[in-house]
Amino acid sequence: MSVTMTKTEGVTILTMNSDPQSRWPPLCQILKNLCYSPVCCSVSQHLRTVQRSCLSVLGTIQIMVGLLNIGLGVILSVIPTYSWQLHYTGFPYWLGALFIVFGITCILSERFSSACLVILNVILNLAGVGFAIAAIVLYSINIANMHLWYSCYYNYPYYRWGTSPTQDPQEIYLQQKCLESTELLLMLLRSINAVLIILSVLELCVTISSAVLGIKALRSTEKEPEKSS
Repeated sequence: MSVTMTKTEGVTILTMNSDPQSRWPPLCQILKNLCYSPVCCSVSQHLRTVQRSCLSVLGTIQIMVGLLNIGLGVILSVIPTYSWQLHYTGFPYWLGALFIVFGITCILSERFSSACLVILNVILNLAGVGFAIAAIVLYSINIANMHLWYSCYYNYPYYRWGTSPTQDPQEIYLQQKCLESTELLLMLLRSINAVLIILSVLELCVTISSAVLGIKALRSTEKEPEKSS
């Protein structure tokens, strides 16, 4: 099945020669032929010139953000922080994987500047805006629900009800050291969580920039034939 497109003033006409042997519905056949058409899949020097190397830089940043999400997420997951959102959903891992995919798409869209890849890059980065906002919300909830002080209660049950008259000074000293180390560890975990929030904000800015660059590149290709005519 072949699809031809004719443009007139304010009107675009698609002409389709149907394939009677195909089991796919006509709409799927149209989408398949559009995706495999030379106009859509061929590398456009105009798109490559418009996008320059900006998308490669933005894609590299997204890959770094994704790797940091996974690496720092491992630290947050290993240490028990009584945050069920982190331990049950594992959102740092799949968010990091998605950010890496968005970055790879940006780099491919700049290296092989075809209309299909640019459109795919725009769609993924628009979705990435939502995932970046979700990451900010999830990490903010995680930093608010982060607690470690139960460990001292379990190790030193007397501290839960105050100092006992029969409690020896050595046990009181160990309780104080437990609380000090717990507060230090909690501060470190909150700092890591704050870094992940900052990285999520950076990812939000990068995805918006990548989507805007892709949209501008696609619009420039539409204006190019008008100028040449």
